[in-house]
Amino acid sequence: MASTTSSTVTTFTSTTDYWSRRANRAFHVRNLQLGTIRNPTTFLNAHARTTTSPCSSSSVVNCKFASFLFLTWAFPAAAITTEDSAKVIDGKSVAKEIREEIAAEILRMKESMGKDSATYVRNKKKSCEAVGINSYEVRLPEDSSEQEVLKYISGFNNDTSVHGILVQLPLPSHMNEQNVLNAVCIEKDVDGFHPLNIGRLAMRDREPLFVPCTPKGCIQLLHRYGVDIKGKMAVVIGRSNIVGMPAALLLQREDATVSVVHSRTKNPEEITREADNIISAVGQPNMVRGSWIKHGSVVIDVGINPVEDANSPRGYRLVGDVCYEEASKIASAITPVPGEVGPMTIAMLLSNTLISAKRVNNFK
Repeated sequence: MASTTSSTVTTFTSTTDYWSRRANRAFHVRNLQLGTIRNPTTFLNAHARTTTSPCSSSSVVNCKFASFLFLTWAFPAAAITTEDSAKVIDGKSVAKEIREEIAAEILRMKESMGKDSATYVRNKKKSCEAVGINSYEVRLPEDSSEQEVLKYISGFNNDTSVHGILVQLPLPSHMNEQNVLNAVCIEKDVDGFHPLNIGRLAMRDREPLFVPCTPKGCIQLLHRYGVDIKGKMAVVIGRSNIVGMPAALLLQREDATVSVVHSRTKNPEEITREADNIISAVGQPNMVRGSWIKHGSVVIDVGINPVEDANSPRGYRLVGDVCYEEASKIASAITPVPGEVGPMTIAMLLSNTLISAKRVNNFK
């Protein structure tokens, strides 16, 4: 991976999965074929609030998408670049490396086991096609019953040729998230959200079958850019089941000293300023200011927040939880938004799918 060093900071880069993370869908893999269940109805609820932050526009738009799926894969490699004093860590490049590694391993597995190339799915999604995984989708209307979704999951659970099932959150409001997630058998839980997977992740000397994709991608970025974790102070901002909580557990597994900042935390700025490494996944635009960050720290910004922008053709732009303009002048490495963490999430989904297929076929 090419890199150039700036005077102070670094930035991580990748195309966002903003639309994907807000789509209701479920992925399944059939002979290394990835499929989706999702809601086809898109809806948008926009609410604006006035802000005076120099890192945001005059108002914030909160968006919900129930049925929009957008997976883009073949991202061009990009060298580490510098912006202001912050070195940009290129998430697109790291995700590309990981996809190439997965593609090579899938090819080795297919050649060893004598399998033919799988038939590519409808629309030939580039992400899966690039590594030899074909994706199929089953579309359900927004008003589908929970039982209908559970029926599909049960069918995939019982299909020995299906290697992975992913239920993308959030679900429609009338469905019980816990019931749906728990219905996915642990051996096919490529999203890593099954209670047994999370329980194993939390326990010492136990290994989960799968690690949640976005937190796993964050740790991979730190590893692949040579960021020290062991013995360092780490702060995770946000405690969601999807990112914050598993990210904190992964950092603990890496022997970091971890603090979690959340909505009830007193003096979050002071706590965050002690961190060598920061992972922010709170969903608040530009909440983390430059004053929160210690000089030379590393910042992974998972937040993807739409803010109103009259100059944008879409009427809004995407920003992270971290005020990039301020943080990039203080941190030693940072991920810009939009960018960098999104492709890593998808790369980790493909990685988990490969792990599942290899386990089923006893392929080493």
